[in-house]
Amino acid sequence: MKDTDQRPTAAAASERLERDRVVALLHEQTEGPGLRKHAYAVEAAMRAYARDRGEDEALWGAAGLLHDMDYEKHPSPEEHPRVGCRILEERGYPDALIDAILGHASYLGVPRTSAMAKTLFAVDELCGLITATALVMPSRRLADVTTESVLKKMRTKGFARSVNRDEIEQGAADLGVPLEEHVTFVLTAMQGAAERLGL
Repeated sequence: MKDTDQRPTAAAASERLERDRVVALLHEQTEGPGLRKHAYAVEAAMRAYARDRGEDEALWGAAGLLHDMDYEKHPSPEEHPRVGCRILEERGYPDALIDAILGHASYLGVPRTSAMAKTLFAVDELCGLITATALVMPSRRLADVTTESVLKKMRTKGFARSVNRDEIEQGAADLGVPLEEHVTFVLTAMQGAAERLGL
């Protein structure tokens, strides 16, 4: 059988990207509520950018949901996200999605050539920063977070130290979007998914 014959048909690939199936795969690989909620946050941002730019919302959303699906069990740079990407490849997920997920881990050195890959990289760390900002608000609600409060926390070095500020700035630059505008866009997307995020 030729390699091309082994590739999933467009209909099969589309079926794999149905949100219920993608969420089921995420839950199969990730048990912790915190990491699941991070996936939902990145999904919200990815879907919003896909709508804004006329891209495939299901595909971009799936990249957001699945980008860290192996992190809970395989957090080391030697394994994450390679293990997850092998699972996705075995299950017939699109190459473009797999490439974007590989590209979000800057230490792998995988070029981010597609709009989806650049966007996933740009929103990943920012979603973490916005979540951390919401959690220190008296209300612990995304509705009370502002662009200014996120930028202020971003400049506070001791706050959410695991969030890579350089990658947030680089991601916005790679998208060609001013940082403040990028923060506002992602914050708005997350606020729209606040119930799912528990924020």
